[in-house]
Amino acid sequence: MAQYTIIHEDEHILIVHKPAGLLTIPDRISPDKENLVGALQRKYEKVMVVHRLDRETSGILCFARNEAAHRHLSMQFEKHTVDKFYHALLEGVLHHDEGEVNRPIGEHPVIPGKMIVSNGGKPSLTFYRALERFKQFTLAEVLIKTGRTHQIRVHMQSVGYPLAIDSLYGRRSGLFLSEIKGKSFRLGKHSEEERPLMSRSSLHASRLRIDHPHTGERLEFHTELPKDFAAVLSQLRKWSST
Repeated sequence: MAQYTIIHEDEHILIVHKPAGLLTIPDRISPDKENLVGALQRKYEKVMVVHRLDRETSGILCFARNEAAHRHLSMQFEKHTVDKFYHALLEGVLHHDEGEVNRPIGEHPVIPGKMIVSNGGKPSLTFYRALERFKQFTLAEVLIKTGRTHQIRVHMQSVGYPLAIDSLYGRRSGLFLSEIKGKSFRLGKHSEEERPLMSRSSLHASRLRIDHPHTGERLEFHTELPKDFAAVLSQLRKWSST
């Protein structure tokens, strides 16, 4: 199993870094598949889910360790007082420094598991700002005030800037060095096939602000970009700076 990291723990909450590729909760199709909440429950016994990340998304998650904490945290998410910040590598060069997407999201009428902007969907609000621009991509910080399924992926696609890597909403399932370097790329002598620098959605939950369910103190937690995401940015800065 890809290894999770405990960022903070006390008798009320757990703050955890989830690696890409690990389910947050059991999958309906394959309930026996390894998942983060199952691993945490083996170690801490009582662990209650407050919010989730997609399997391919890395980053911060908060879990409750008792019913009172779960109620308190769930109310914060329901009232949208939690701040969830992400780093997202987007397709295309953002032509403005910041923006917001306030469009309802609902299920795709034909494709199971896919979401779309839909007038009949649930209210959804996303804020974003450009952090760094490259020739073909933009690194953005995204703040979501609602927690709809695939919210960032759907909203950013709807304004013309899908995730750079997203097999469902974007145009690629992996990002290769050859795409970044262009004509200057040469495959190594002993390599028959190029491997992607990153082969999962280019989205990382980087910061989380919550009120502690027992003390009421406003807390902020951070987590670093994982190696694959950092490697892509390193190559973009080297070969694709604007």
